[in-house]
Amino acid sequence: MVETPLTASIDAATDRSRWIALYVLCAGVLMIVLDATVVNVALPYIQRELHFSGSSLAWVMNAYLIAFGGLLLLAGRLGDLIGRRTIFLFGLAIFTVASFVCGTAESQTMLIAARFVQGIGGAMTAAVVLGMIITMFPEPADQAKAIGVYTFVASAGGSIGLLVGGVLTQAINWHWIFFVNVPIGIATGLLVLRLLAREEGSGSGLDRSADILARCS
Repeated sequence: MVETPLTASIDAATDRSRWIALYVLCAGVLMIVLDATVVNVALPYIQRELHFSGSSLAWVMNAYLIAFGGLLLLAGRLGDLIGRRTIFLFGLAIFTVASFVCGTAESQTMLIAARFVQGIGGAMTAAVVLGMIITMFPEPADQAKAIGVYTFVASAGGSIGLLVGGVLTQAINWHWIFFVNVPIGIATGLLVLRLLAREEGSGSGLDRSADILARCS
């Protein structure tokens, strides 16, 4: 097949769109990874304002990490069955709403519960990103570059979280380490809706529901 200027232009636009979509997905991953460490700097301020004891303060971190780590495998399987884009968007929505609730928390119970829900949303979002990247970049060379970008963002997120947490806590207050996720989450969700086509999962109908229920029981 002879490549015409029109087809070359379409291919270039498609390739550019894929890379933009990669950066958007990585922004979502960065937000999720940041939240595992961004709270560390703010813990003394949270403890003072919400009157946490030393032992109960640990649950501000643990609630997020337990939900996140415990649900990654299930979230990945749901992505295979229902569709990775769908799970990513649901997880992003849950994470964004929970972040807002964390920022407005006025009690220990409210903050810890919202952090647990944040972990659920984070697991749903993070579990499917790598699969989406591999699907978007089937060529080995492009796939290696895309995975490299993803790995760099995921590994750098932890250290960046400490810096961001310190800046936001000192410049404004601890509530903004959570509020900052809201505009990022909304923007990421809108861009994913625009840039990534909906994909069908491998399960369907009753078979899909039965498989999910069997794995949850």
